[in-house]
Amino acid sequence: MVHIIVAFPKMENGKNIKNILVKHGFHVSALCTTGDQALQHADMLEEGLVVCAHRLTDMMYEQLREYLPDSFEMLVISAPGLWEQRAMEQVSCLIMPLKVHELISAVEQISYSLERKQKKRKSRRKERSEEEKQTIQNAKELLMERNRMTEEEAHRYIQKTSMDSGTGLLETAEMILRMMQK
Repeated sequence: MVHIIVAFPKMENGKNIKNILVKHGFHVSALCTTGDQALQHADMLEEGLVVCAHRLTDMMYEQLREYLPDSFEMLVISAPGLWEQRAMEQVSCLIMPLKVHELISAVEQISYSLERKQKKRKSRRKERSEEEKQTIQNAKELLMERNRMTEEEAHRYIQKTSMDSGTGLLETAEMILRMMQK
């Protein structure tokens, strides 16, 4: 689920955008009238999308984009003469008058992109340090010595225990070392 922050200087305009998004199944986490409010909400969230006006009461969209975390995308809704085509990363624009299907389509595309990035980040394996590898190896060796297991059996035992207890491989290895060295 992508967190959406809606930021418009006029609360009525923000409510209209929020209602359209909610009606189409999106989760709007916050409705703001200033860039500062949007930034405060963004700091509480890991990633998301900011749908905002070209100008907020306290800053322009460029400043907001600059202060937003890199894990956020931005969709600017602008009057025809105000939008200048600049090469700003993570900023898309819709020109008014706004059609509902254009808004929904743009938010769907950005949401899909954010979800793919999130899945990629989660699927990336974390590299273990030499110390962590050694801890796991020590736990395996202890299991092999005390329980007469092969290395493969010891590794599987640590994996299964890790999965059953909902802890990481390293934490499980540390637990085994603590328990068996008593």
